[in-house]
Amino acid sequence: MPRKSAPRSALRDFLESESAGGMLLIFAAILAMIVANSAFGETYLHVIHAVTGPVLTDKLGPMTVHLWINDGLMAVFFLLVGLEIKREFVDGRLASWDRRRLPFIAAAAGMAVPAALYMLFAGGTPGLAQGWAIPAATDIAFAIGVLALLGKRAPTSLKLFLVTVAIVDDMGAVAIIALFYTAKINVAALAAAAVIVGAMFACNRLGVRSLIVYLLMFVLLWYAMLLSGVHATIAGVLAAMAIPFDRTPGAPDSATSPLHRLEHGLHPWVAFAIVPLFGFANAGVDMSGLTVDQIFAPLPLGIAAGLFLGKQIGIFGSVWLSVKLGIAGKLRGATWPQIYGVSLLCGIGFTMSLFIGGLAFPGDATLIEEAKIGILMGSLVAALAGFAVLRFTPLHPEHDRIETESDAEIASDGDVNDTCEPEGRANA
Repeated sequence: MPRKSAPRSALRDFLESESAGGMLLIFAAILAMIVANSAFGETYLHVIHAVTGPVLTDKLGPMTVHLWINDGLMAVFFLLVGLEIKREFVDGRLASWDRRRLPFIAAAAGMAVPAALYMLFAGGTPGLAQGWAIPAATDIAFAIGVLALLGKRAPTSLKLFLVTVAIVDDMGAVAIIALFYTAKINVAALAAAAVIVGAMFACNRLGVRSLIVYLLMFVLLWYAMLLSGVHATIAGVLAAMAIPFDRTPGAPDSATSPLHRLEHGLHPWVAFAIVPLFGFANAGVDMSGLTVDQIFAPLPLGIAAGLFLGKQIGIFGSVWLSVKLGIAGKLRGATWPQIYGVSLLCGIGFTMSLFIGGLAFPGDATLIEEAKIGILMGSLVAALAGFAVLRFTPLHPEHDRIETESDAEIASDGDVNDTCEPEGRANA
Protein backbone atom coordinates (compact mmCIF):
# COMPACT_ATOMS: atom_id res chain seq x y z
CA MET A 1 0.00 0.00 0.00
CA PRO A 2 1.55 3.34 -1.03
CA ARG A 3 2.52 5.63 1.79
CA LYS A 4 0.30 8.69 2.13
CA SER A 5 2.30 11.86 1.67
CA ALA A 6 2.25 14.52 4.37
CA PRO A 7 0.12 17.59 3.65
CA ARG A 8 2.07 20.49 2.23
CA SER A 9 2.25 23.60 4.38
CA ALA A 10 0.91 26.95 3.28
CA LEU A 11 4.38 28.33 4.03
CA ARG A 12 6.10 25.90 1.64
CA ASP A 13 3.54 26.58 -1.11
CA PHE A 14 3.81 30.32 -0.45
CA LEU A 15 7.59 30.47 -0.78
CA GLU A 16 7.65 28.29 -3.89
CA SER A 17 4.78 30.03 -5.69
CA GLU A 18 6.05 33.49 -4.75
CA SER A 19 9.54 32.61 -6.00
CA ALA A 20 8.38 31.35 -9.38
CA GLY A 21 5.63 33.96 -9.61
CA GLY A 22 8.11 36.71 -8.77
CA MET A 23 10.36 35.69 -11.63
CA LEU A 24 7.32 35.62 -13.94
CA LEU A 25 6.42 39.12 -12.71
CA ILE A 26 9.93 40.32 -13.56
CA PHE A 27 9.52 38.87 -17.05
CA ALA A 28 6.07 40.49 -17.44
CA ALA A 29 7.43 43.91 -16.44
CA ILE A 30 10.34 43.64 -18.88
CA LEU A 31 7.99 42.49 -21.65
CA ALA A 32 5.66 45.43 -20.97
CA MET A 33 8.56 47.87 -21.29
CA ILE A 34 9.70 46.26 -24.54
CA VAL A 35 6.22 46.26 -26.07
CA ALA A 36 5.44 49.83 -24.96
CA ASN A 37 8.61 51.07 -26.67
CA SER A 38 8.21 49.03 -29.84
CA ALA A 39 6.09 49.35 -32.97
CA PHE A 40 3.32 47.66 -30.96
CA GLY A 41 3.19 50.48 -28.39
CA GLU A 42 -0.07 51.98 -29.67
CA THR A 43 -1.67 48.54 -29.93
CA TYR A 44 -0.61 47.80 -26.34
CA LEU A 45 -2.31 50.98 -25.08
CA HIS A 46 -5.39 50.35 -27.21
CA VAL A 47 -5.84 46.81 -25.84
CA ILE A 48 -5.20 47.83 -22.22
CA HIS A 49 -7.78 50.61 -22.35
CA ALA A 50 -10.32 48.89 -24.62
CA VAL A 51 -13.92 49.12 -23.38
CA THR A 52 -15.01 45.60 -22.44
CA GLY A 53 -17.95 45.98 -20.11
CA PRO A 54 -20.86 48.06 -18.82
CA VAL A 55 -20.83 51.10 -16.56
CA LEU A 56 -20.72 49.59 -13.06
CA THR A 57 -20.28 52.98 -11.39
CA ASP A 58 -20.44 56.55 -12.71
CA LYS A 59 -17.08 57.29 -11.13
CA LEU A 60 -15.24 54.74 -13.30
CA GLY A 61 -17.40 54.91 -16.41
CA PRO A 62 -17.39 52.00 -18.91
CA MET A 63 -15.24 49.10 -17.75
CA THR A 64 -11.99 48.58 -19.64
CA VAL A 65 -9.38 45.84 -19.61
CA HIS A 66 -7.27 48.03 -17.33
CA LEU A 67 -10.15 48.60 -14.88
CA TRP A 68 -11.07 44.90 -14.77
CA ILE A 69 -7.46 44.11 -13.86
CA ASN A 70 -6.86 46.94 -11.36
CA ASP A 71 -10.29 47.07 -9.71
CA GLY A 72 -11.46 43.50 -10.31
CA LEU A 73 -8.67 40.93 -10.41
CA MET A 74 -6.63 42.85 -7.84
CA ALA A 75 -9.49 42.34 -5.37
CA VAL A 76 -8.63 38.63 -5.59
CA PHE A 77 -4.99 39.53 -4.94
CA PHE A 78 -6.09 41.44 -1.83
CA LEU A 79 -8.26 38.49 -0.80
CA LEU A 80 -5.11 36.35 -0.77
CA VAL A 81 -3.26 39.08 1.13
CA GLY A 82 -6.05 39.07 3.72
CA LEU A 83 -5.92 35.28 4.06
CA GLU A 84 -2.17 35.43 4.63
CA ILE A 85 -2.57 38.18 7.22
CA LYS A 86 -5.24 36.23 9.10
CA ARG A 87 -3.24 32.99 9.04
CA GLU A 88 -0.08 34.69 10.26
CA PHE A 89 -1.88 36.46 13.12
CA VAL A 90 -3.95 33.49 14.26
CA ASP A 91 -1.54 30.59 13.78
CA GLY A 92 1.70 31.82 12.25
CA ARG A 93 4.78 33.92 12.83
CA LEU A 94 2.70 36.90 13.97
CA ALA A 95 0.60 34.94 16.47
CA SER A 96 2.38 36.31 19.55
CA TRP A 97 3.66 39.75 20.47
CA ASP A 98 7.20 38.41 20.83
CA ARG A 99 7.18 37.30 17.20
CA ARG A 100 5.36 40.39 15.94
CA ARG A 101 7.76 42.85 17.51
CA LEU A 102 10.62 42.87 14.98
CA PRO A 103 8.48 42.69 11.78
CA PHE A 104 6.19 45.46 13.08
CA ILE A 105 9.10 47.74 13.97
CA ALA A 106 10.87 47.07 10.67
CA ALA A 107 7.72 47.50 8.57
CA ALA A 108 6.71 50.72 10.35
CA ALA A 109 10.15 52.25 9.88
CA GLY A 110 10.25 50.88 6.34
CA MET A 111 7.09 52.82 5.50
CA ALA A 112 7.75 56.01 7.46
CA VAL A 113 11.27 56.75 6.23
CA PRO A 114 10.46 56.33 2.49
CA ALA A 115 7.39 58.55 2.90
CA ALA A 116 9.50 61.19 4.64
CA LEU A 117 12.17 61.08 1.92
CA TYR A 118 9.50 61.37 -0.76
CA MET A 119 8.10 64.46 0.92
CA LEU A 120 11.62 65.90 1.19
CA PHE A 121 12.21 65.53 -2.55
CA ALA A 122 8.71 66.00 -3.98
CA GLY A 123 6.37 67.23 -1.25
CA GLY A 124 7.09 70.89 -1.89
CA THR A 125 5.97 70.69 -5.53
CA PRO A 126 2.27 71.58 -5.93
CA GLY A 127 0.06 68.57 -6.58
CA LEU A 128 2.61 65.91 -5.61
CA ALA A 129 2.12 65.59 -1.84
CA GLN A 130 -0.61 62.96 -2.25
CA GLY A 131 1.98 60.57 -3.69
CA TRP A 132 3.72 60.14 -0.31
CA ALA A 133 2.61 56.51 0.09
CA ILE A 134 3.91 55.28 -3.27
CA PRO A 135 7.43 54.32 -2.02
CA ALA A 136 6.09 52.96 1.29
CA ALA A 137 5.10 49.56 -0.17
CA THR A 138 7.17 46.40 -0.72
CA ASP A 139 6.47 43.93 -3.55
CA ILE A 140 6.78 40.55 -1.88
CA ALA A 141 6.57 38.50 -5.09
CA PHE A 142 9.29 40.50 -6.86
CA ALA A 143 11.57 40.46 -3.79
CA ILE A 144 11.10 36.73 -3.16
CA GLY A 145 11.74 36.15 -6.86
CA VAL A 146 15.13 37.87 -6.54
CA LEU A 147 15.90 35.80 -3.43
CA ALA A 148 15.03 32.66 -5.40
CA LEU A 149 17.81 33.48 -7.87
CA LEU A 150 20.26 33.08 -4.97
CA GLY A 151 19.19 29.49 -4.29
CA LYS A 152 20.52 28.05 -1.03
CA ARG A 153 22.61 31.17 -0.34
CA ALA A 154 19.51 32.95 1.00
CA PRO A 155 18.93 31.87 4.63
CA THR A 156 15.42 30.72 5.50
CA SER A 157 15.27 33.30 8.30
CA LEU A 158 15.79 36.09 5.73
CA LYS A 159 13.00 34.74 3.50
CA LEU A 160 10.60 34.51 6.44
CA PHE A 161 11.63 37.95 7.71
CA LEU A 162 10.95 39.40 4.26
CA VAL A 163 7.58 37.63 4.10
CA THR A 164 6.44 38.82 7.53
CA VAL A 165 7.64 42.39 7.00
CA ALA A 166 5.87 42.47 3.62
CA ILE A 167 2.65 41.12 5.18
CA VAL A 168 2.71 43.83 7.86
CA ASP A 169 3.61 46.28 5.08
CA ASP A 170 0.54 45.10 3.15
CA MET A 171 -1.61 45.77 6.22
CA GLY A 172 -0.30 49.32 6.27
CA ALA A 173 -0.91 49.72 2.53
CA VAL A 174 -4.50 48.52 2.89
CA ALA A 175 -5.10 51.00 5.72
CA ILE A 176 -3.53 53.81 3.67
CA ILE A 177 -5.71 53.01 0.64
CA ALA A 178 -8.86 52.93 2.77
CA LEU A 179 -8.09 56.11 4.75
CA PHE A 180 -6.20 58.35 2.33
CA TYR A 181 -7.20 57.29 -1.18
CA THR A 182 -10.96 57.09 -0.75
CA ALA A 183 -13.21 59.22 -2.93
CA LYS A 184 -16.55 60.73 -1.89
CA ILE A 185 -18.41 58.18 0.22
CA ASN A 186 -21.71 56.67 -0.91
CA VAL A 187 -23.25 56.01 2.51
CA ALA A 188 -25.94 53.62 1.23
CA ALA A 189 -23.40 51.45 -0.62
CA LEU A 190 -21.06 51.48 2.37
CA ALA A 191 -23.94 50.41 4.62
CA ALA A 192 -24.72 47.57 2.20
CA ALA A 193 -21.08 46.50 2.34
CA ALA A 194 -21.23 46.50 6.16
CA VAL A 195 -24.35 44.29 6.07
CA ILE A 196 -22.61 41.82 3.72
CA VAL A 197 -19.51 41.69 5.94
CA GLY A 198 -21.76 41.12 8.94
CA ALA A 199 -23.52 38.29 7.12
CA MET A 200 -20.16 36.67 6.32
CA PHE A 201 -19.08 36.78 9.95
CA ALA A 202 -22.49 35.43 11.00
CA CYS A 203 -22.02 32.49 8.63
CA ASN A 204 -18.64 31.87 10.23
CA ARG A 205 -20.17 31.89 13.71
CA LEU A 206 -22.96 29.55 12.61
CA GLY A 207 -20.42 27.01 11.35
CA VAL A 208 -20.90 27.49 7.60
CA ARG A 209 -17.75 26.10 5.95
CA SER A 210 -18.73 26.09 2.27
CA LEU A 211 -16.33 28.33 0.36
CA ILE A 212 -18.95 28.86 -2.36
CA VAL A 213 -21.12 30.77 0.12
CA TYR A 214 -18.28 33.09 1.14
CA LEU A 215 -17.07 33.62 -2.43
CA LEU A 216 -20.55 34.58 -3.64
CA MET A 217 -20.83 37.09 -0.81
CA PHE A 218 -17.32 38.33 -1.67
CA VAL A 219 -18.53 39.21 -5.19
CA LEU A 220 -21.49 41.13 -3.73
CA LEU A 221 -19.16 42.85 -1.26
CA TRP A 222 -16.80 43.82 -4.09
CA TYR A 223 -19.62 45.51 -5.99
CA ALA A 224 -20.89 47.31 -2.89
CA MET A 225 -17.37 48.59 -2.17
CA LEU A 226 -16.99 49.65 -5.81
CA LEU A 227 -20.09 51.81 -5.43
CA SER A 228 -19.16 53.09 -1.97
CA GLY A 229 -16.16 55.21 -2.92
CA VAL A 230 -13.76 53.09 -0.86
CA HIS A 231 -11.49 51.25 -3.28
CA ALA A 232 -13.11 47.97 -4.31
CA THR A 233 -10.01 45.89 -3.62
CA ILE A 234 -10.49 46.45 0.13
CA ALA A 235 -13.36 43.96 -0.21
CA GLY A 236 -10.77 41.21 -0.56
CA VAL A 237 -9.21 41.88 2.84
CA LEU A 238 -12.58 42.26 4.58
CA ALA A 239 -13.86 39.00 3.08
CA ALA A 240 -10.70 37.14 4.11
CA MET A 241 -11.24 38.04 7.76
CA ALA A 242 -14.57 36.14 7.72
CA ILE A 243 -13.27 32.88 6.18
CA PRO A 244 -13.31 30.05 8.78
CA PHE A 245 -9.88 28.88 9.92
CA ASP A 246 -8.79 25.77 11.79
CA ARG A 247 -5.78 26.46 14.01
CA THR A 248 -3.08 23.78 13.99
CA PRO A 249 -0.37 24.99 16.39
CA GLY A 250 2.79 22.89 16.14
CA ALA A 251 1.31 20.72 13.37
CA PRO A 252 0.92 20.83 9.56
CA ASP A 253 -1.94 22.84 8.08
CA SER A 254 -5.40 21.29 8.30
CA ALA A 255 -6.50 19.79 5.01
CA THR A 256 -10.14 20.64 5.81
CA SER A 257 -9.64 24.25 6.97
CA PRO A 258 -11.60 26.55 4.59
CA LEU A 259 -8.96 29.27 4.85
CA HIS A 260 -6.10 26.89 4.10
CA ARG A 261 -8.01 25.37 1.16
CA LEU A 262 -8.79 28.77 -0.32
CA GLU A 263 -5.25 30.04 0.23
CA HIS A 264 -3.72 26.95 -1.43
CA GLY A 265 -6.21 27.26 -4.29
CA LEU A 266 -5.65 30.99 -4.91
CA HIS A 267 -1.85 31.04 -4.70
CA PRO A 268 -1.16 29.68 -8.21
CA TRP A 269 -3.76 31.92 -9.86
CA VAL A 270 -2.53 35.05 -8.11
CA ALA A 271 1.19 34.29 -8.48
CA PHE A 272 1.14 33.04 -12.06
CA ALA A 273 -1.74 34.99 -13.61
CA ILE A 274 -3.15 37.98 -11.72
CA VAL A 275 0.06 39.65 -10.49
CA PRO A 276 2.03 39.17 -13.77
CA LEU A 277 -1.01 40.41 -15.71
CA PHE A 278 -1.20 43.48 -13.45
CA GLY A 279 2.53 44.06 -13.98
CA PHE A 280 2.20 43.78 -17.76
CA ALA A 281 -0.81 46.13 -17.84
CA ASN A 282 0.79 48.78 -15.62
CA ALA A 283 4.57 48.68 -16.18
CA GLY A 284 4.59 49.71 -19.82
CA VAL A 285 6.18 53.17 -20.00
CA ASP A 286 6.98 54.87 -23.29
CA MET A 287 10.61 55.98 -22.94
CA SER A 288 10.81 57.69 -26.32
CA GLY A 289 11.68 61.34 -25.90
CA LEU A 290 12.42 60.87 -22.20
CA THR A 291 15.01 63.41 -21.02
CA VAL A 292 17.37 63.48 -18.06
CA ASP A 293 15.37 66.38 -16.61
CA GLN A 294 12.22 64.24 -16.68
CA ILE A 295 13.96 61.30 -15.01
CA PHE A 296 15.20 63.52 -12.20
CA ALA A 297 12.01 65.53 -11.84
CA PRO A 298 10.70 65.77 -8.24
CA LEU A 299 8.09 62.99 -8.57
CA PRO A 300 10.24 60.14 -9.99
CA LEU A 301 13.24 61.24 -7.92
CA GLY A 302 11.19 61.30 -4.71
CA ILE A 303 9.77 57.83 -5.37
CA ALA A 304 13.13 56.33 -6.36
CA ALA A 305 14.86 57.87 -3.32
CA GLY A 306 12.09 56.62 -1.04
CA LEU A 307 12.32 53.06 -2.37
CA PHE A 308 16.08 52.72 -2.62
CA LEU A 309 17.32 54.89 0.24
CA GLY A 310 14.27 55.06 2.51
CA LYS A 311 13.60 51.33 2.69
CA GLN A 312 17.18 50.34 3.49
CA ILE A 313 17.60 53.11 6.06
CA GLY A 314 14.25 52.40 7.73
CA ILE A 315 14.39 48.60 7.78
CA PHE A 316 18.08 47.94 8.38
CA GLY A 317 18.36 50.81 10.85
CA SER A 318 15.34 49.66 12.87
CA VAL A 319 16.51 46.02 12.94
CA TRP A 320 20.02 47.00 14.02
CA LEU A 321 18.70 49.27 16.77
CA SER A 322 16.19 46.67 17.94
CA VAL A 323 18.90 44.03 18.30
CA LYS A 324 21.44 46.35 19.90
CA LEU A 325 18.87 47.64 22.40
CA GLY A 326 17.73 44.11 23.27
CA ILE A 327 14.22 44.65 21.89
CA ALA A 328 14.53 41.63 19.56
CA GLY A 329 16.96 38.88 18.69
CA LYS A 330 19.09 38.85 15.55
CA LEU A 331 17.84 36.81 12.60
CA ARG A 332 18.97 33.21 13.00
CA GLY A 333 21.73 32.12 10.61
CA ALA A 334 22.01 35.55 8.94
CA THR A 335 24.94 37.95 9.03
CA TRP A 336 24.55 41.72 9.24
CA PRO A 337 25.55 42.18 5.56
CA GLN A 338 22.84 39.67 4.61
CA ILE A 339 20.28 41.54 6.68
CA TYR A 340 21.37 44.73 4.90
CA GLY A 341 20.93 42.94 1.57
CA VAL A 342 17.36 41.90 2.31
CA SER A 343 16.65 45.46 3.52
CA LEU A 344 17.69 46.61 0.06
CA LEU A 345 15.32 44.10 -1.54
CA CYS A 346 12.46 45.59 0.48
CA GLY A 347 12.95 48.66 -1.73
CA ILE A 348 11.33 46.77 -4.60
CA GLY A 349 7.96 48.49 -4.56
CA PHE A 350 6.60 47.54 -7.98
CA THR A 351 3.08 45.98 -7.70
CA MET A 352 1.79 47.85 -4.63
CA SER A 353 3.64 51.05 -5.58
CA LEU A 354 2.16 51.00 -9.10
CA PHE A 355 -1.27 50.36 -7.58
CA ILE A 356 -1.00 53.26 -5.12
CA GLY A 357 0.46 55.49 -7.85
CA GLY A 358 -2.72 55.08 -9.89
CA LEU A 359 -4.81 56.00 -6.84
CA ALA A 360 -2.65 59.00 -5.91
CA PHE A 361 -3.00 60.75 -9.29
CA PRO A 362 -6.35 59.61 -10.74
CA GLY A 363 -6.96 60.83 -14.26
CA ASP A 364 -3.53 62.48 -14.58
CA ALA A 365 -1.72 60.35 -17.16
CA THR A 366 1.44 62.49 -17.06
CA LEU A 367 1.95 62.15 -13.30
CA ILE A 368 1.08 58.44 -13.39
CA GLU A 369 3.76 57.90 -16.06
CA GLU A 370 6.29 59.90 -14.02
CA ALA A 371 5.40 57.81 -10.97
CA LYS A 372 5.99 54.63 -12.99
CA ILE A 373 9.44 55.88 -13.99
CA GLY A 374 10.35 56.50 -10.34
CA ILE A 375 8.97 53.11 -9.26
CA LEU A 376 10.88 51.28 -11.98
CA MET A 377 14.11 53.16 -11.23
CA GLY A 378 13.95 52.67 -7.47
CA SER A 379 12.85 49.04 -7.68
CA LEU A 380 15.49 48.13 -10.27
CA VAL A 381 18.37 49.69 -8.34
CA ALA A 382 17.13 48.11 -5.08
CA ALA A 383 16.85 44.68 -6.75
CA LEU A 384 20.31 44.83 -8.33
CA ALA A 385 21.99 46.18 -5.18
CA GLY A 386 20.24 43.69 -2.90
CA PHE A 387 21.09 40.76 -5.15
CA ALA A 388 24.75 41.83 -5.37
CA VAL A 389 25.12 42.18 -1.60
CA LEU A 390 23.49 38.80 -0.93
CA ARG A 391 25.38 37.06 -3.73
CA PHE A 392 28.87 38.14 -2.72
CA THR A 393 28.70 38.49 1.06
CA PRO A 394 30.08 35.52 3.07
CA LEU A 395 27.58 33.08 4.57
CA HIS A 396 26.99 32.63 8.29
CA PRO A 397 29.58 30.17 9.74
CA GLU A 398 26.77 27.74 10.66
CA HIS A 399 24.70 28.30 7.53
CA ASP A 400 24.42 24.64 6.44
CA ARG A 401 23.47 23.32 9.89
CA ILE A 402 20.85 26.01 10.52
CA GLU A 403 19.30 25.55 7.05
CA THR A 404 19.06 21.78 7.60
CA GLU A 405 17.29 22.38 10.92
CA SER A 406 14.92 24.91 9.34
CA ASP A 407 14.01 22.50 6.51
CA ALA A 408 13.30 19.78 9.07
CA GLU A 409 11.03 22.11 11.07
CA ILE A 410 9.02 23.07 7.98
CA ALA A 411 8.70 19.40 7.00
CA SER A 412 7.47 18.40 10.47
CA ASP A 413 4.97 21.12 11.35
CA GLY A 414 4.75 23.44 8.36
CA ASP A 415 6.69 26.36 9.84
CA VAL A 416 9.94 27.46 11.47
CA ASN A 417 9.60 27.72 15.23
CA ASP A 418 11.99 30.62 15.76
CA THR A 419 13.59 32.81 13.10
CA CYS A 420 15.52 34.89 15.66
CA GLU A 421 18.37 34.05 17.99
CA PRO A 422 17.85 34.56 21.74
CA GLU A 423 17.91 38.27 22.57
CA GLY A 424 21.34 39.54 23.39
CA ARG A 425 23.26 37.42 20.83
CA ALA A 426 23.75 40.26 18.37
CA ASN A 427 27.36 39.70 17.39
CA ALA A 428 27.17 36.22 15.83
